[in-house]
Amino acid sequence: MNPYQMYSDYGPQQADYSMIYPYQIPAYSYGQNVDRQPLERRVSALERQNDQQAREINRLNQQVTRLNQEVNRLNQVQERQARRLNRLNQRLRAVENRLSIPFLAEDGF
Repeated sequence: MNPYQMYSDYGPQQADYSMIYPYQIPAYSYGQNVDRQPLERRVSALERQNDQQAREINRLNQQVTRLNQEVNRLNQVQERQARRLNRLNQRLRAVENRLSIPFLAEDGF
């Protein structure tokens, strides 16, 4: 007689992991086919979003570069105009000195 006969009615026992892993075990862990399309669509959407953001960052970097170049150009123009104005003021003072014209309006004519 089989001493284990009393257990033969139940078949092979499977471990109950519900206490250890209270969350739902995904279907792919059982070797079943899983629909991966939603995940692949999400990955594709995130890659497109990433590419779009990278293009926008490049566009903004180019715009910042152009603006910095324009600021530098305007600063150079301002420096040239300030030097020119100083030279003109020096020439005007030299002429005023030769003609004895006062520098300031308060000095009188």
